[in-house]
Amino acid sequence: MKKIAIPLLVLTTLVLLVTVVFSVMNLAFGWIFGLTIAGQTLLLVTVYKILTDSYTTQKTFEDFYEDFPIRKE
Repeated sequence: MKKIAIPLLVLTTLVLLVTVVFSVMNLAFGWIFGLTIAGQTLLLVTVYKILTDSYTTQKTFEDFYEDFPIRKE
């Protein structure tokens, strides 16, 4: 995955968590609405970046999980 995907996920999570905290604190509706729109936009950008990433791997479904190998008989 490109280096931009994980920081985007962290930023999106933080923005949406701040939105929840602001809504519990009864902050002005304008701030909450703006953060909600920003969070949703960031979420769409993050999903787009992750799905259009040119990540490739040599692993297959036969490899299962690396930390729990399946015996091949």
